[in-house]
Amino acid sequence: MTMMKKLLTSAVASAMMVGGAQAAISNDTVKIGYLADMSGTYRDLAGPNGLKALEMAIADFGGQVNGAKIEVVSADDRNSPDTSSSTVRRWVENEDVDLVAGMVASSVSIAVSKILEEHDRLGIISGSAASSITNEHCTPNHIHYVYDTYPLANGTASAVVKEGGKTWYMLTADYAFGHALEGDVTRVVEANGGEIIGSVRHPFPTQDFSSFILQAQASGADVIGLANAGADTTNAITTASEFGVTQSGQTLAALLLFLTDVHALGAQTAQGIQLTTGWYWDMNDETREWSDRFMEETGVRPTMVHAGIYSSAMQYLKAVEATGSDDAQTVRKQMMDTPINDMFAKNGKIRVDGRMVHDMYLAEVKTPAESKNEWDLYKILRTIPAEESYRPLSESKCKLVNN
Repeated sequence: MTMMKKLLTSAVASAMMVGGAQAAISNDTVKIGYLADMSGTYRDLAGPNGLKALEMAIADFGGQVNGAKIEVVSADDRNSPDTSSSTVRRWVENEDVDLVAGMVASSVSIAVSKILEEHDRLGIISGSAASSITNEHCTPNHIHYVYDTYPLANGTASAVVKEGGKTWYMLTADYAFGHALEGDVTRVVEANGGEIIGSVRHPFPTQDFSSFILQAQASGADVIGLANAGADTTNAITTASEFGVTQSGQTLAALLLFLTDVHALGAQTAQGIQLTTGWYWDMNDETREWSDRFMEETGVRPTMVHAGIYSSAMQYLKAVEATGSDDAQTVRKQMMDTPINDMFAKNGKIRVDGRMVHDMYLAEVKTPAESKNEWDLYKILRTIPAEESYRPLSESKCKLVNN
């Protein structure tokens, strides 16, 4: 063999070794950290049952990827950016966590995404709502999967204004999510010829909504918009019912309402409320089949967040399998290149800004007479196509987008 051939052969072999090293799954383990509110305001919409959805995905995948085992660690974020940042920093620096999943409070997700970018690990955010997560707070290290405040406003607020709710008073959770939702609702209301005539921000979380509901009621607005979530929303709706808000002619617009919230309120209290959702358990045979399995495991029907956690975990594991790697950028690119077609979404896709775009749905809570059982709570009024639901990239402030 000539010297030139020897050098060429050596170079090719070295390149293959380097490529193989880059593609390998680190430590022969795919480690996923599940971070969510496990005990507070957002417990029911994600919480322990979100962890169960993640575990279902891993079991359905076979418990391993290309021979590498899949491990899960979990923690209660206590809806605290500081607590969450400390947990995730420990996970990525000391425990070799590859993916952080779950994440509900938007302030938590924004804080955690900075750490993931710093350490080049991946996060999939399924519970948070603030559209800023893939706008001004975007990073190349996270994906926002289930929904955000932009389609919530496009769906619910647009429908309510078109039905005659021209003047609005906003009751807003005083942190990143609430501010983002109020901003997106204001945009939609004004674009449709309506007006925000006042607003009040409440601490997160809040037990007593009496003074806030009285202020909103006294405003005389056609619509009281609730820019909050979880127990805050159910507490506000219950208080509004006690004060006879809807009986006096005002409309209550719950801008982020989950199936578990409606179930807790009951159809008698929640009937007629319109909401926007990214998924519903009783939409078709595929959603019902998965939801039946979930209910066998948990005793409850899944929220859109539970379904999104399962779907996103499956998409992540498929990308690791296809690439043979748990490298964050390798996996993220594979996920972006692969359309999402499962029980959660059809023709879903992950954009360069990290936003997973898919159809959303305008729903209405059934009356007690319409409801066949305790979980038969929604009727789907219309589909909001993906291209109408999410902020167009042409309006994005994300650093990853070349407008």
